[in-house]
Formats: sequence, structure tokens, C-alpha cells
Amino acid sequence: MTPGEPKFRRRKEARPGEIVAAALQVFAERGFAAARLDDIAARAGVSKGALYLYFETKEDLFRAVVRDAVAPNLDAAAAVIGAGAEDFAGCVRALAGRLSALLAAGPFAAVAKMVVGESRNFPDLARIWHDQLAGRALALLTGLVAHGQARGEVRAGDPRFYAFSLAGPLVMGALWREVFIPVGAAPLDLQALAAQHVETVLEGLLASRGAHV
Repeated sequence: MTPGEPKFRRRKEARPGEIVAAALQVFAERGFAAARLDDIAARAGVSKGALYLYFETKEDLFRAVVRDAVAPNLDAAAAVIGAGAEDFAGCVRALAGRLSALLAAGPFAAVAKMVVGESRNFPDLARIWHDQLAGRALALLTGLVAHGQARGEVRAGDPRFYAFSLAGPLVMGALWREVFIPVGAAPLDLQALAAQHVETVLEGLLASRGAHV
């Protein structure tokens, strides 16, 4: 805050971000159907009326959560690829490490579980998650594979299928942690899973084993 700036002005400008952060936590803890706008407003430290100044519906709030709290992590991943400093194997390792750390530390896996579990009753959840996150992430990986193929690093094959192969175990691992570990399943180290999976899948993807490792 700059000297002499009224505190209330800074607070008002910060409110949308505070509401989105609170909504992320409440959605992760309670799911979409059970999340109440009253609870989100209380968690954010604003009145329900103030919340409605920024978000008309719970769907609007979920859209903002994905756009402002989740999708920026995808933008950071895209920057890793866009930098072009890494070869295919290096990019895959960096992306897997970044994604597994994010899923292990934050509430994002819980929100993903919410989307899977509640999208039949709330199809907009799946649409928002796909358009702003899942679909973009798959396209990002598909483009990475296609670029690797063009450079002769990656063997021939459907790059979209390869993208699913890269992402699948991490998605499954994140959902396993959210669904089964709370009811007694053995712990799962997502980062160790990602590291082992990357080395395994690279053995199959690289056009010449060892040439780009």
C-alpha cells in the first residue's frame, strides 16, 4: 500500500482475490453442492452482500476459482515449454515435477475430485474445468510431443494419445490420494510416482533410447 492510501480502498480492491481463495478452500473441503455462499463469504471476511457484488452465482465463483487460482499454474507450465531451453525429456521431467508438487501440496486435487464426482448434477463444472484447464493442459502436452516428433526426439504415433499416457498416472494418483487414502489406503508419494513414471514412459517415447536422456 502506498503512503497515504486509504486502507479501505486497498481492502476493497483485494476482495475478489480473497473471495476466490476462500472459495477454493471451501470447495475443496465440502464439494460444490454442500458449499454455501455464506460460508465462503465468512471465510473471506466479507458479507454475503459484498460477495454478490463480484459473483452472481456459485458457478461464477467456481469459474473464477479455476481461472484465477488454478489455471495460472498451467500458464507457468506453458512458460517452461515456451522457453525452449529444454529438450523433450527435460521438459517432461520439469513438468512432471511441477505438477506433482502442486497436486501434493495444494487443494487442487480435491477440487478435481469434486468436478469428477459432481459434474453429472452440475455439468457446468466439467465444462469450465475442461475449457480452462484440462483441455488446455492436454493440448499443451500434445503440442510438446508433436514438437519433439518434429525434432526427431519422439517416435511416431498419435501425439494426443502420448499426452494421455504422460498425464494419466498423475491424475489417477491424485484421485487415489483424495478418495482412498482418507478411508485407509496406503499413503502415496505423488512426486516419487511422477519421477518413476517419467523415466518409464520416456523409455517408450524417445526415438533413440539414451540419445536425449
